[in-house]
Amino acid sequence: MSGNTEKPEKEEDSQNKSWQIETETMLDRLHLQGKIQQKLSPADFLQIRPPVKQHHIESEKDLAHTFLHRLIMLDYRARYIAVRPDSPEVTTESDNTEIDYSDLEYFLKTTADTNEKEKARVHPMDVQMAVFHCSDSFLKQMMITKLSQCQYALPLLVPDPVTEEIQFPLWTFREITKTWKVTQIKDDSKIIIKKSVPVYKAETPLVSFFRLGSLSVSKSQLMNTLINNRHDTFFHKNCPGSTKSRYLMDGVAEIAWYCPAGKPNDAFNDCIAFCNLHGDALLTEKQRDILIEKSSINIFLVASLQSNEEIQSLISCFFKSHRPLICLTVDGSCDAVKTKNGKYIMGLKDRNHSDVSEHLKRIIREVLSSVDGPILKPSFQLETMAELSGIRVDETDPACQRGKFAAMEIINLLKKDNMDVSKIKDEFLTCQGQLWHQWSKIHRELFHLRGDIEMEKSKKQQELMDIRQKQCAASCSKLMQLFTGSLSSLPETEGEYFLKWIQIFIDALSTDDLSSILQSYGEKRSEVLALKNKWDKSDLLLRKQTELENISKKLQSATFGLEHIFREMGQIYEAHKTTQRESRNTDWSKYPELAAQLMISGHSMELMDGDAGHVPLTWISSLLEEVIKKLGDKKVFVLSVLGLQSSGKSTMLNTMFGLQFAVSAGRCTKGAFMQLLKVSEEMKKDLKFDYVLVVDTEGLRALELEGNNLHHDNELATFVVGLGNLTLINIFGENPSEMQDILQIVVQAFMRMKEVKLSPSCVFVHQNVTDVAAAEKNMDGKRRLQEKLDHMAKLAAKEEVYDAECFSDVIEFDVQKDVKYCAQLWEGSPPMAPPNPGYSESIQEVKNTILSKASKSAGITLSQFKANIEDLWTALLNESFVFSFKNTHEIAGKSSMGAGPGP
Repeated sequence: MSGNTEKPEKEEDSQNKSWQIETETMLDRLHLQGKIQQKLSPADFLQIRPPVKQHHIESEKDLAHTFLHRLIMLDYRARYIAVRPDSPEVTTESDNTEIDYSDLEYFLKTTADTNEKEKARVHPMDVQMAVFHCSDSFLKQMMITKLSQCQYALPLLVPDPVTEEIQFPLWTFREITKTWKVTQIKDDSKIIIKKSVPVYKAETPLVSFFRLGSLSVSKSQLMNTLINNRHDTFFHKNCPGSTKSRYLMDGVAEIAWYCPAGKPNDAFNDCIAFCNLHGDALLTEKQRDILIEKSSINIFLVASLQSNEEIQSLISCFFKSHRPLICLTVDGSCDAVKTKNGKYIMGLKDRNHSDVSEHLKRIIREVLSSVDGPILKPSFQLETMAELSGIRVDETDPACQRGKFAAMEIINLLKKDNMDVSKIKDEFLTCQGQLWHQWSKIHRELFHLRGDIEMEKSKKQQELMDIRQKQCAASCSKLMQLFTGSLSSLPETEGEYFLKWIQIFIDALSTDDLSSILQSYGEKRSEVLALKNKWDKSDLLLRKQTELENISKKLQSATFGLEHIFREMGQIYEAHKTTQRESRNTDWSKYPELAAQLMISGHSMELMDGDAGHVPLTWISSLLEEVIKKLGDKKVFVLSVLGLQSSGKSTMLNTMFGLQFAVSAGRCTKGAFMQLLKVSEEMKKDLKFDYVLVVDTEGLRALELEGNNLHHDNELATFVVGLGNLTLINIFGENPSEMQDILQIVVQAFMRMKEVKLSPSCVFVHQNVTDVAAAEKNMDGKRRLQEKLDHMAKLAAKEEVYDAECFSDVIEFDVQKDVKYCAQLWEGSPPMAPPNPGYSESIQEVKNTILSKASKSAGITLSQFKANIEDLWTALLNESFVFSFKNTHEIAGKSSMGAGPGP
């Protein structure tokens, strides 16, 4: 007996050895040798690099890096990168050799050689999995999040190429949220419910597909027709670049979710998870058994049920179980037959994919809607996979566990008394609420004193000091002690896990509350927008705007993220620094150093608190001083980004640089944020600075009652345009009228603040343009934009007695070069639509324009940037008149009525 098993074992060892050699060779070809041990990290990719090749590359060694760069840019064609060397891969005999092409033997030999060459290419999914295996957990998480945004299937069970253990990469799913709409019947009418759930928490049916033996039919291609007929969710053998040999996909189980849009043509009326076990399921017993146990429906593809004993035995076993089973026989020609409860068989012979797909959808709907109870069709939840024995879960890594434990201490504190999320900030982050808002209001008044100025000044300074004393007294919350304690004591990797875990837990905490508020906000916003588009100025519009404002306030209270904890650090620091008060409970003097380290490692820091409408100058100055201490007084190019609410700014920055500005679940926190992006070594020869410093802003012109926002919007816009070496002015669609209003105020404010030496420039980016080529040629549109900008600059110059004939006398701008058009973001209708590759290309062109302009700039030092913030903010506090108006015409009208700027 032992003699019989020895040979297969030796054979298996030999196969494994051969497979490992092939894998190592492939990693070597992809320039990833050694990276299985020394992993790639996000810092290797989130840098300013040369433009990424759009269509093909010259060498295989660039495949992995180009794949990841294109994926970060949300270009789903990252999977299909072609390698086209300068010298053709398939060479012919030298030209001077006479070849007899009628020679059949030569012809057949040439064909065989060509096939060998063809086989030698690296399979696209091997590139993806090689990058996956060579990435650290943070880069893996980023990569999987981007794959999900590109509507691709994600690795669920993955054999380790070195140890052959089965891994479950739960950590990589933690930042993904799935959104879908469900139609429900209530009181005889249909209502559509929008659901937005972190994917690891989503409870859905799971439908798993398995192949038994070798087949001519593509299982992955069939699955794509069920999920999205227009997009290859799962890679299959007919995709571009596919080859016969692949080394890293057999035994990998991938998962994808179907998310309905709440429309009559939805394939399924609720969210369903689909799982695809790659390779022959007869050879991957462990993965197969796990998926069968977790699935609501198991679907097997076989050549024929009589093909061999092993297949017969397996199917017979599943047939006897209570779980729903669908057998698809490639050689069978029978229609779909229900043999007994929950068991179906269907032949695929001479049937097209569309026909098979429709039949399958019908069977899946029938099985899932039957009333058999949860035992037959268990609900699947990703998180529960971690409880399975015999697989390795990535989150068991000690650094990840320590970061999670430290984060759990904070979350347990927040959950202790079942506190409403909207109360958390008032309870635990007391320094940034009412006290800071009062301080900001009184501080502004210091710049516009009336009456007995000295007495008023002294009184207000005392009020400010009293508030700072109250902040000091309130600044020892348990949450802040735990947070700053962990931040300062944990090593770098554990600290990064700690921050990620906190955001994951906070988002999960707020998701339920936020979902319902967001749905109300979205509905009310649509109503207001519809009334505004009708030029409706009635009481109804006013009432709807007031309702929207109330929902907005509720939303602001329920919005809670890491950025609020960082904001609290700033206020605790400012209060103690101002009063010079010692504290046994907070090590406040270390806060700027902690924040500086975070900023250097890629986190964004708040520059202007949009809730209070104020820049915490003491905190920002100390933070930047610490950055300078750590990095040296490096040169930066300041790129500001401005855009109306919901104009796609964040997506643009994500696509352009891979940035993730701090966004809480649901909606961004108001304000301006700054983030450092390192210039890569290869770009330093073209650029005269070390970092690009991106200043991102909240969405301007929210639709709540406008009077409350005008001053803040205008001031914020002037601040960020004044700080930037270049400002991207982001416009959704082709009509820039509201943004022009804001720019008029910015121009006039610059004219009034002559003492601040500003030399800004700008580029207009029109997003969601249907025909980019036509828009580029639209000289008439550009001419009208130029005329409008010049007219408003002249009007403002006349008002301010300022020497300016046109817009570009104040803000550097060339209408021929500095107006860019971007394709729409989605290729189809969300939630199942992938991003439009044209969008990614458009954004890269904008990025190239930015870098071209930046190459002509020397940038500024970090200390100059710090001084610019101080000078500009002080000038803005001194100036308040122009910010209260919608545009220059309003100012001119007010002045002509005799109500001028005042003292």
